[in-house]
Amino acid sequence: MELEADATGDLVKRLRRVEGQVGGIIRMLEDGRECADIVTQLAAASKALDRAGFKLLASGMRQCLTATAAGEAEPMTPAEMEKLFLSLA
Repeated sequence: MELEADATGDLVKRLRRVEGQVGGIIRMLEDGRECADIVTQLAAASKALDRAGFKLLASGMRQCLTATAAGEAEPMTPAEMEKLFLSLA
């Protein structure tokens, strides 16, 4: 599946932000920061990652469910799409 350029750019930005958050969490652990602060940052990173996943599915839903060009994978069924959504829940 190939997403539109705008959607791809947005997803990359979101994932880079999560990447920075995870790096910050690692530094917090290494510095011996308080548990509550680390858990707060873990929750924020987790939520950001979930949002990126939902953005990906929402942006690609039309492409996943409709007929694809010759040589590409078969379109997803609604049940397969539902399973992907639920895997993020």
